[in-house]
Amino acid sequence: MSSSKFSKIAQIIEERIENGEYLLNSKLPTHRVLADELNTTPVTIAKAYKLLSNKGKIESFVGRGSFVCGESNLNSAIKASEMEETFNFSILQPCLYKNVVPLQKAYQVASEKLTASLIGYTEHTGHENHREAGVAWAKYFGLTGGSVDNTLLTNGAQHALSLLIHALTKPGDTIAVEEKTYPGTLAIASLSGRKVVKVSMDEHGVSPEALELVIDEWKPKLVVIVPSHQNPTGITMPEVRRRKVAEVIKRKDIWLVEDDIYCFLDERPIPAISNFIPEKAFHISALSKALSPAMRCGYIKAPESHVELLNAHIRANIWLSPPINYIAATYLIESGEAFKIAEQQRKTAFERQTIARKILPTIQCRSTGYHIWLPLPLHWTSERFVAEAKNRHVIISSGSYFDATGHESRHVRLSLMSISSEAQLEEGLRILQNLLESKITTFPF
Repeated sequence: MSSSKFSKIAQIIEERIENGEYLLNSKLPTHRVLADELNTTPVTIAKAYKLLSNKGKIESFVGRGSFVCGESNLNSAIKASEMEETFNFSILQPCLYKNVVPLQKAYQVASEKLTASLIGYTEHTGHENHREAGVAWAKYFGLTGGSVDNTLLTNGAQHALSLLIHALTKPGDTIAVEEKTYPGTLAIASLSGRKVVKVSMDEHGVSPEALELVIDEWKPKLVVIVPSHQNPTGITMPEVRRRKVAEVIKRKDIWLVEDDIYCFLDERPIPAISNFIPEKAFHISALSKALSPAMRCGYIKAPESHVELLNAHIRANIWLSPPINYIAATYLIESGEAFKIAEQQRKTAFERQTIARKILPTIQCRSTGYHIWLPLPLHWTSERFVAEAKNRHVIISSGSYFDATGHESRHVRLSLMSISSEAQLEEGLRILQNLLESKITTFPF
């Protein structure tokens, strides 16, 4: 096979990327499909993809396929913007303007509480009273069994996820995730050489039967589950489903990583899955979604058998999380202010969900959380809809970013909280509704 043949095919693919036929971050055809189209062999396509990968035009993931390079799915799903005229529906965060004053006070208190012992190294990976605050935060929203001895401090939930995946698995191992899942988990797995396998979901979340089949077939080392206001579907697992999932995990003897950072949005506390299998579960809670993304305070409740292992990983990577954040967080939790802020954010989310359902009647999941999982009409793909919304200064997240296998999606995710005012929220939602009703799929810039 001549080198010119796969080079020419690589040029054809690159031209398709440049003219928009293959959109940024979109999944490329499989080797077999493109080989049939271009009258060549899958091996030739593989060499063309390799050439484009070396040039930084595409990136490939084991088990997921090849994608046009733009930004990583994580970067694309969460896009910060300083432009006031932009309607940013991509960031899952609280309405921050409501939290500025209490956080200002908390950090002022923290600065006054600084002592030599707090700004130096500590024997453990976090001060005891800061871990006590983490126990209180998680217990308030449904976690049982937490203590200062089994609770660890991390630099937020993302760090906690990365820490657990690296500590509990090794390169080449398989991780089970929800079929629609947080792209941050996929990014960790991809960068660390872990394989990902999806678990089917229904209207109540992860299917216990599907989880059992995946465990039997793929032998994953752990499963990552978001039980409340799941990102991106918005599904909250009822207690009955949580118990059934726990039974499967216990019977099959794998680890559970329960990413429970949206638990504060539940109307009333729901028992964590970890409550039913404390010896097999690692429970993550954090303050970024209730208080501020800048307050990088995450808490892991771990089985006692793994506390020292996780402490060793924390010391090897960061030694300890910055105490200044935890001083402020502990003040907010101990004073009760953190719970008041969380409740206000929950009420704001409910109000914004009500607004969204009036403007976008096609919303299916009855979530009361920060975001909605919006189905698209058949004539739209998520990538094209995202592109056309951007032409109208509306930033949204393509559903394909959240697909565990990288497949195209007929959904987009909309965060309702990052836009500061309800009037601006309504304006942005009406732009999207008009776009949904449009019968053509290309528009002038």
